[in-house]
Order: sequence, then C-alpha cells, then structure tokens
Amino acid sequence: MGLLDVIREVLNHSSIIASLTEIDRFVWGLPLLTLLIGTGLFYTFRLGFIQIHRLPLALKYVIGSRKTEEGSLGDISSFGALSTALAATVGTGNIVGVATAIKTGGPGALFWMWVAAFFGMATMYAECLLSVKYRTFDENGQVSGGPMYYIKNGLADKSYSGLLSKMFAVFGIFVGCMGIGTFTQMNAIVDSAKITFDIPVIYTGVVVTLLAFLVIIGGIRSIAKVAQVVVPFMAIAYVLGSILILLLNLDQIPPAISLVFRSAFSRTAATGGFLGASIMMAIQFGVARGVFSNEAGLGSTPIAAAAAKVKSPVKQGLISMTATFFDTIIVCSMTGMVLIISGSWKGELAGAYMTNYAYSSVLENVGTYVVGIGLMFFAFTTILGWNYYAERCTEFLFGVKAILPFKFVYILMVSMGAFLTLDIIWILADIFNGLMAVPNLIALIALRKIVISETKEYFDGMEKDS
Repeated sequence: MGLLDVIREVLNHSSIIASLTEIDRFVWGLPLLTLLIGTGLFYTFRLGFIQIHRLPLALKYVIGSRKTEEGSLGDISSFGALSTALAATVGTGNIVGVATAIKTGGPGALFWMWVAAFFGMATMYAECLLSVKYRTFDENGQVSGGPMYYIKNGLADKSYSGLLSKMFAVFGIFVGCMGIGTFTQMNAIVDSAKITFDIPVIYTGVVVTLLAFLVIIGGIRSIAKVAQVVVPFMAIAYVLGSILILLLNLDQIPPAISLVFRSAFSRTAATGGFLGASIMMAIQFGVARGVFSNEAGLGSTPIAAAAAKVKSPVKQGLISMTATFFDTIIVCSMTGMVLIISGSWKGELAGAYMTNYAYSSVLENVGTYVVGIGLMFFAFTTILGWNYYAERCTEFLFGVKAILPFKFVYILMVSMGAFLTLDIIWILADIFNGLMAVPNLIALIALRKIVISETKEYFDGMEKDS
C-alpha cells in the first residue's frame, strides 16, 4: 500500500469524517451565518442598496477597466484584478458546489445562494474598497493588500488587530493549500478529464501540475494575463450552453423556480435517491456553497483588488462587486436551474457526475463537453488565483523570502489533489472558509465608518462634477 493509499484510508475513516462534519456544522452554525448575512444586510441598507443602485455604473467601469488610470499605483489593470478574482471564484463551486448544495440541501439551497450573493455584493464592495485604501508595497515593489492589511492598519485598537490579521493570513494559507485552491480543484479536473475524454488520472495530474507551475512562477502579472484570456471565454461558453438547455425547456422553468422558493421555506421531502432536507440544511448548504463559489465576505477577492492600477478605492470596490454578480447570480443560477429541470438532484449521482448527467441528458455529448471542458478551465484558473491569495498571506506572515518556497509547496499540494479523492475534501474546505471569514467580517463591521465616508465623498464629488 502506497503513502497516498494510507492517507486516503486514514482520512476517509468514518470517525474522522463524523468529527469533521460536526466541526463544519459548528463553524457554519447560526453565529457565522448571522455575521455573514448581517454584514451584507448592514452595508446594503447603509449604502442605499448599492448593488442595485450603482450596478449600471459598476458594469460601465468593468467595460473600461482594461485601461489603467494615469498616475495610478498597482501591478495590473482593474480588469486584470477582476479577471484574477473571477479566476479564483468561478470554479468548481459553480458546477460541483451547486450540485453538492442542491443534493444535500434540496432545491431551496439555490434560493439561499441567491440571498448570500445579493447581500454579498455589498460586502464585496466594502472589503475591496478597504483593500485598495490600505494597500502597501513589499520589498520587491509588489502590491500587498487584503484583509490582513486593513485589519492591521485600519483598526485603531492594536491589542487585537495584530491577532486578527495573523489569524486571517493563517486561515488564508490553509484555504489556499487545503481548501478552495488545490485539492477540490485538481479533483474536479481529473474527474472531468476521466468522464469526458477517458484520460487516466496520472496523465491529467502531471500536465495540470506542470502548467500551473509555469504560470505561478511568473507571479501576479502572469496569472492575470492567463485569467484575462481564459475567464471571459470559459464563462461565456458555459453560460451559452446553459441558456440553450433552458431555452429547450422553457415550460419547465416556472415550476423549477416555484420549487426553489417552496423548498427554501419548507422541508424538502425525500424522493428517488434524494434523502430529504430541512430548512436549516437548505440555508446552511446554500450559504456555505454560495460563499465557496463567490467568496463574498471571505476576504480573498480584496487581495486581488489591491493589485489594481486604480486611484479610487470606491471605483475598484464597484468593479470588484460585479464578480459576485457574475459568479453566483448568473453562472451558479444557470447550473442550479439545469440541475433542477433535469431532475438529476433526485438520483444517486453527486458532484461533477450529477452536473454532467444533467447537461448530457439534454445536449447529449455536447452537454458532456460543456461541463467537462468548462469545469477543467474553471478549476485550473481557480488554482492560479488562489496561489496568489495564499502567497500574499505567506508574505504577510513571513516576508518576501518565503514566497518562492511557498510556490513549490503549493504546486506539491496541487499535484497531491489528483490522487486524494476524499469524502472530506469539501468538509475541510467549508471549515477553513468559515474560519477565514470570521476575522474579515469583524474588521468590516469595525471599519464601517471608513467605507461609508469614502463612498459618500466619492459620489458627492461625482454629482458636483456632473
């Protein structure tokens, strides 16, 4: 028995899975759900429903975000920062995560994903605004920003800001190396390659590891260049495939939407291979998978936002806010509706197999390619984006000398993900996500006056100039 077989056997032991499941339920219990949704609610009302009122302006900024502002500081364009953020967020959460949420929490989980995303847009705006405002530069002249910096430099009470910033950075590294960034993504890639093209796991694992290594060694500029090409292409292709399925099943859309709303507020009865779900399960898995997908409140996207060549923190906040809109309101909704219309959530299949069945049941082989190729691209770019996030957390804790060694450790973790087909991968990802979000959400509440004043000053200036 090889080392990986031993690791699989140990980690898949029922007692370990049961213990981690209990930890997961505790972390994603009522306190964190309240803090997560509550933060989004607070900023939604205090900023005058900015995710609705200022969405047209935000989309306008996105269209022009390829151009850098003259005299602005940063490493990449605003579009590059948004693409890097989307590279990290548009991943397995949009395909496997949605399937997992609906399989466990029922169709109502999709409604709670929408709720988390709607209020999460306001949260995303606030955290990316703060990230640009409090960003710094490391010894190599590269931008360093994100929650660890606005926690450390923004909070007046230094007795706890240092601890909170370090907690965020530590959990950020764990999320990157053992949560969203590596295992879940590589597992999704090798599974998709096997399902779609019958490529052996070892071949896929080697190729993806080498490609990731070549891009990651190049740093944020290299990652952004790849993201700016791949992200728009893969998102458009996947969305078009999803729209085609929905158009072919127009009569099924109203009943599907009705089922989503009914299941969000009532227990979903067991049917077929579905074991049934309570309202709390729908909320828990909907919000948890929603955060896994769009990362609003998690504190990761602000790390990419800090690198943008932009003068105004508010402008970048608006641009970054659209990442949540694109990721969950558009892409996750497409996946969720196809899963529900196809009825695949009632069967025995789960994860990528469940989504693949849903798409192929309508589009046959084309559907298999849409999911398979889409998932491989989604997951690969997520690996790249999360390397940058975890790298910045590493630099914050240990300095620039630790960056290169960390990259090699990260690549090693990526390669291991090809073989660790574990039941607990998603549980670990949920736990670390929740732990990472806590210090960030505390800081967002503590720095609320800064966000509100910066926003007011920016829009008051716009009105004067108009």
